[in-house]
Amino acid sequence: MKIEIQGLNMIYSNGNHALKDINLEFGTGMFGLLGPNGAGKSSLMRIIVTLMKPTSGAVFIDGKDIQKHRKELRKMLGYLPQDFRFFTSLKTWEFLDYSGSLAGLRNKKERLSEVDRLLDQVGLLEARDRQANRLSGGMKRRLGIAQALIGKPRIIVVDEPTTGLDPDERIRFRNILSQLSQNDVTIILSTHIVGDISSTCQGMALLNRGELVFSGPPENLIKHAEGHVFKLHLTPYEYEKAKEHYDVISTIPVETGWEVQVVSDEVPEFNSVSIIPNIEDAYVFFMEHKLHADLID
Repeated sequence: MKIEIQGLNMIYSNGNHALKDINLEFGTGMFGLLGPNGAGKSSLMRIIVTLMKPTSGAVFIDGKDIQKHRKELRKMLGYLPQDFRFFTSLKTWEFLDYSGSLAGLRNKKERLSEVDRLLDQVGLLEARDRQANRLSGGMKRRLGIAQALIGKPRIIVVDEPTTGLDPDERIRFRNILSQLSQNDVTIILSTHIVGDISSTCQGMALLNRGELVFSGPPENLIKHAEGHVFKLHLTPYEYEKAKEHYDVISTIPVETGWEVQVVSDEVPEFNSVSIIPNIEDAYVFFMEHKLHADLID
């Protein structure tokens, strides 16, 4: 499986240039699409799943233009939109059964077997007879991923899947996607939550104001922040001063004041220790420091 995005632009009728000459290429496994709200992620997702036509440029799946082969390629796609909704009058299994019929599963016996298999996979089998609108927020998102999986699509696109979920549900959701990515499928995970882009992503892209500002393995983004993340132990007075000069990532109260983690272009003037960055540190440094410096240059 190979997805190629070439020279993609999306300009809405109000003049908003949501995507600006995007060029990307990735294959099977999990691919993360990261960026702040309004970066253009949802526009890109909707184009990939053929729900929207770009102003210019093209997307190819295994060499086939998705706009010219929409019917054929839609059979390969599973999609969980950010605003996933369902018919509230249906039970959980009924909604998934309906989704299966739309995905082309015509044999009722086989479809119902697949419904129960997927409900079990996402941890909803015991809730199969519950009204869909009475599920918790996390359970609704799990039902959403089940409907995206029914029909065994080769490409799964999930847009902001963990927004509003508690930590346990987020971890469960990411584990489900991680397991699926081992099955020779392509998963595109779009999010503004940095923690959702984990080591399970073979590649990632970072969008900002419609532009592609980084693409590559997550560890390459982390390399940008090496030597720029520090841990400080500060008194309350020093903490107030530090906030004026550095981007604070985390603060933990301690007996003497605060344990603070910051990103900085230079070694802070306070007593500090350089620490190994993670992807959240790298995101803050890249967006607030490196990208800003590149724009000034």
